[in-house]
Amino acid sequence: MAEAQQPARKTRPAPLLFEPVESVADPEHFFDLESIEDPRELLARATELTLAFRAAADRAVEFQAIAAAQLADRRRFDRLTPVDIAERAGWTEDYAKKMIEFGQGLLRDETPR
Repeated sequence: MAEAQQPARKTRPAPLLFEPVESVADPEHFFDLESIEDPRELLARATELTLAFRAAADRAVEFQAIAAAQLADRRRFDRLTPVDIAERAGWTEDYAKKMIEFGQGLLRDETPR
């Protein structure tokens, strides 16, 4: 007998909370996923975490870009060159220039998305 289809859930990022203390003691521990036995539930929770990490990474990149643009601002007496910014962030100079431009655009809009 075929399983009844469940209504589609809206996917939204799961809240990223700190890892419990147990995760330090157990390297296999990851947001308690290892304790979920039902593969459907495991897939759902792992997908939520994946979306949350992607959203968090996107946000972090926006803040990196804002910081790069602020550090490169010509009005700053202590401004940094794209080479300096690239060195601090572990980027290439070309990538630093693109991030500075991206950050300038975000600053014009006042806030990250």
